[in-house]
Amino acid sequence: MQEICNEAGMSPGNVYRYFPSKEAIIAGIAENDRADVMEKFAAMAQAPDFFTGLESLARYHLVERPDEEFALCAEIMAESRRNPEVARIYQQVEDAVRERLIAALQRAAETGEIAAPANGFDEVVTIMTALADGLCWRRAVDPGFDPQTVLGTVLATVRCLLRVQGAARTAGGELQ
Repeated sequence: MQEICNEAGMSPGNVYRYFPSKEAIIAGIAENDRADVMEKFAAMAQAPDFFTGLESLARYHLVERPDEEFALCAEIMAESRRNPEVARIYQQVEDAVRERLIAALQRAAETGEIAAPANGFDEVVTIMTALADGLCWRRAVDPGFDPQTVLGTVLATVRCLLRVQGAARTAGGELQ
């Protein structure tokens, strides 16, 4: 709260004139974030190909956003573990991201840019979001971390993941 008040240039009492609770502040932040994500996914759909759009999306969300946004995101994630209302708000944004990412992957599969896994894109999206979450966390906690230095490797990993989807797997999930 203190950081929000400092950033807004207001006292806590004044902030609460505009927002009835901490959850309402977080809901406002989450709604702004959700709208931003939807705008970026719309731009991704307009890219000349899936990987160009994905790189642009990743660059914006993992490299170009200010460090303060990553710190705030880490705080909201932590608060979502303690506060059911914050968890609900956070999950809505996560669900919207997941839905848009699955739709983008399905479009890329339809155009032949990537292989469609037989069991759908849920696992792929889980891995992609875990990579993104890890980079976001690293930015939040490590002031010396430069996400630009690993972005190429992360994108190469995702390319590899999407190419491997057509490979045969054993019953235990290992690649043959």
